[in-house]
Amino acid sequence: MYTAGRRQLVELLLKHGRPASVPELLKNRARLTQSSTYRNLADLEAVGIIHKVAGSDDHARYELNEDLIGHHHHLICDKCGSIDDFEVGSSTERELERVLQSAAKSARFVVTGHRLDAIGVCANCQKNSARTAR
Repeated sequence: MYTAGRRQLVELLLKHGRPASVPELLKNRARLTQSSTYRNLADLEAVGIIHKVAGSDDHARYELNEDLIGHHHHLICDKCGSIDDFEVGSSTERELERVLQSAAKSARFVVTGHRLDAIGVCANCQKNSARTAR
């Protein structure tokens, strides 16, 4: 059932524009409770509307599935755990698919899709590190 709470979470994820943690979602909607937010996220994940994106911190982040927002990849900050989306050009996507298919063939594996996560340090953490180094 597509309840008002679930609809609100979908709208928040769409508005957020990148994977969001429960604390980030709750900060934007004071009327949502933490317990119902987790329950509704689990329900939305079970039916394939959203999925979890693993970050580098203790918070799971959620985003709408690619069928709804399009194919993309992630930049994951190793310091603060933030996750941003990025896209590559179609020729790069085709080359990535070719390399994956080749690797899978030797392992007798069938590739049905891919996710690319780049791990590093976001601009905000770089700026904060530069400040504390002074």
